Amino acid sequence: MLLHGKIAVISGAASKRGIGLATARTFAGQGAKVAVLDIDLNAAHEAASTLGSGHLGLRCDVTDAQACRSAVASVIEKLGTVDILINNAGITQPVRTMEIDPKNWDRIMDVNLRGVLYLSQAVIPHMRNRGKGSIACMSSVSAQRGGGIFGGPHYSAAKAGVLGLAKAMARELGPDGIRVNCVTPGLIETDITGDKLTPAMKAEIIKGIPLNRLGAASDVANIFLFLASDLSAYVTGAVIDVNGGMLIH
Repeated sequence: MLLHGKIAVISGAASKRGIGLATARTFAGQGAKVAVLDIDLNAAHEAASTLGSGHLGLRCDVTDAQACRSAVASVIEKLGTVDILINNAGITQPVRTMEIDPKNWDRIMDVNLRGVLYLSQAVIPHMRNRGKGSIACMSSVSAQRGGGIFGGPHYSAAKAGVLGLAKAMARELGPDGIRVNCVTPGLIETDITGDKLTPAMKAEIIKGIPLNRLGAASDVANIFLFLASDLSAYVTGAVIDVNGGMLIH
């Protein structure tokens, strides 16, 4: 098993059809103990319980630095360590540039970008002390192509910020044995997208995807598995596209 004996923290991992929970299931299946972090405590507990025994569900608001520190401290206390952090928590909003107000700008930036910083800051000292660790961050194809299907310009800006932040952390933390990488999914069928896509919309979108299908949460989870495992031991500062060829550079 690729993650035997490893402890993984995954943010925003309680949504039943989400990438976070798919990643948690993949990690658990590869031998990891998983701490599911989510803004909804009951959902976090429920999600962790579906993984089997020994996993943990915790409430964590990633926009609150102290909440992030407390959650990581609880993981270390109960599971012993943190080997892997998956910065998955995120939200979107389908609006145009002139419709973005300060409140919505702050909300999208806080969850998608500030949350990556705060949760990373919470695990970095522990990983530094151990001289190893893997951090993987969720960005988006919208950061690369200047917009997506369901995210407004502020979402694209936040996800582009994640790319820059992750690369800077990779450069800074490499000497400490900490790898930091990014994943940029295309259109993935999750709770965020699933109910909004009509058959006609799906057919039109698939015309622009060489692999001729929308992505599944498991497609992204498998890339997070690669980045979390020793298979990627010499990979840091990378951006891995998971979009079926929707965006070929």
